[in-house]
Order: sequence, then structure tokens, then C-alpha cells
Amino acid sequence: MDLAKHIDHSLLRPDLTQKDLEEHVGRCVSLGVYCICVNPYWVRKAVELSGEKLVVCSVVSFPLGLDTKEQKLLQALKALEDGAKELDIVMNISAFKSGLYRYVEEELKTLSRNTEGAIRKVIIETAYLKEEEKKKAVELLTNTGVEFVKTSTGFASKGATEEDVKLLVELSAGKLKVKASGGIRAKEQALRFLALGANRIGTSSTFDILK
Repeated sequence: MDLAKHIDHSLLRPDLTQKDLEEHVGRCVSLGVYCICVNPYWVRKAVELSGEKLVVCSVVSFPLGLDTKEQKLLQALKALEDGAKELDIVMNISAFKSGLYRYVEEELKTLSRNTEGAIRKVIIETAYLKEEEKKKAVELLTNTGVEFVKTSTGFASKGATEEDVKLLVELSAGKLKVKASGGIRAKEQALRFLALGANRIGTSSTFDILK
């Protein structure tokens, strides 16, 4: 397995500099990493630096998911205009936890309808969800036209776990792909998540994993 082709390299630190971005893009290209994931501000520069040798992903409403539907749509459209090919969208966890499922579903449907052609990965932030809520989240996502369910932002109390990845793969039943993200720092971890059925690995520890 070419592990690098399953990695979304995360560059989401608030103190990231342009020099950091240049260095990381160069290293990712040389290692054959599939995708680099950045905040909206850096999308255009990441696209310019990667020269189509990397897929560029932008986060949307990161890391809390609490922007309005309209704000999320503007962020998504601007990221695509700047050259992003993929979007990692944080679900409105607060609305979801409040039982406002219709709002959450309509928000994701609105994003999906207006970003056709891009790959959409929805972060449900498993650290905040009980098992029944995880089931509900996957059920909701399968009705919205997105391609992936993603475990975590990496900013919550915990990230991807084997139990959650197994559960999301099982619940998705082939209707959604699974991105394991959050706290993945070792090659063995990444390979284990892929063996459990994850399709992508989100990590900021790419260079340690691939060394």
C-alpha cells in the first residue's frame, strides 16, 4: 500500500507562516502525499505552490462548525474559487446536539448542491457524540450528497479511535467514505485505521509517519 496516497496533510495551526507552508508543500510533493489541508486564507497560495502536484483541501467553519449556513456557503465557494478541490466541513455540532437535525441536514444539502464536483468531507467531531448520536449523524450525512464522514478536527479532547472508525465504516455501509483524523502520529496507527476501512488519514505528523 502507498500510504502517502491516503494522507491529507494538515496545516491548520494558527501560527503557521508562509515559510512553513512553502516548506511543507515541498516536502509533501517529494513524498507523494495526496492532499494538503489548509485554512481558507492559505488556499490560493497552497494551490500556487503545489502546481497541481497536490490536491488542496480547505476547511470550512473550522474548528467549531458554528458559522451560519450562509457563512459556510460563502467560505466553501471562495475556497473553490481559489483552487481548492476538496472541502473539510465542520458540522454544526451545537445544532446537532440540540436535536435540530432538519437545520443541520439542510445546511449540508445547501453546501452539497452548490459545490458539485468537489469532494466534501463532513467532520462530526466524535469526541462530543454518544454512540446513538454517531449513528444519527451518519444517517443524516447519507441524505446530503457528501462523500465522506470525518471523525475529528484535532481540536477536541480526543481524536480518531479504532472503535469510532469501525463504527463509522459499518454505519456508512459503502454510502460514505471515512476519514480518520485527530491524534494520528504513528505509521502503525495510520495503517491500522486503513485496515479497519478508513479511506483517508488526516494528520499533521505526516513526515514522522512516512520517514
